[in-house]
Amino acid sequence: MSPQAGWILQEEVVPRLRAAIPRTVCHVGSEDNEELVQDATAIAAKMLHNVEVAGKKVTPGNIAYYTIQHVKSGRRSTGSSVVDVLGVGTQLNGSTRLSSLDEPAAMDEARGEVFTFHDVLSQDAADPSVMAARKLDWETLWQRLSEREQAIVTYLLEGRTVSDVALAFKVNRSTMQQCKDRLRLLIQEFMGVDILIEVMRLPAWRYDLNTIKEGQACRHDRKN
Repeated sequence: MSPQAGWILQEEVVPRLRAAIPRTVCHVGSEDNEELVQDATAIAAKMLHNVEVAGKKVTPGNIAYYTIQHVKSGRRSTGSSVVDVLGVGTQLNGSTRLSSLDEPAAMDEARGEVFTFHDVLSQDAADPSVMAARKLDWETLWQRLSEREQAIVTYLLEGRTVSDVALAFKVNRSTMQQCKDRLRLLIQEFMGVDILIEVMRLPAWRYDLNTIKEGQACRHDRKN
């Protein structure tokens, strides 16, 4: 693109786009006016370049007009697919529709609780790679535990108490409590002192989603 064409784009075409797009172009998904103007500017620049290469002469008004028509029809500088499920043209044709994960999906009438899409589609389980790593670490640690320490773990997982373990091994409870304390120190030494925090930590995407929702709630409260 020549300097002259660049000047026409900046001084003649872009102001027309900024004035017309907010009034004539519908937003699709998360698009906003500024994003659409930027995208339209890229389309207009390509038009000007092609016209210049072809040796033709057009007015800035023509470039702005056809650029706006492209944007209104769903064309973007990145493509104009009408089969891509996330494509603008596909959504304008009514073939697909984007839904927010915060939209209600179901309602518990008994409790009056509303479930959103991210509640019913997501899992709070840790990432599979994290779970696999913890499993390997635990298997290694398990081999190092004594028979009593393994019994403590098994009994506690079954909902029983240290007293039950002491009764099974025919020792007093204080002896088994000392064994439990050694087990705690061994787990902390092997897994890290923050292991209890790590196993209770929510997935990162859940924290991000909660942060967004809290920010939206704060903005809503400030408006009211």
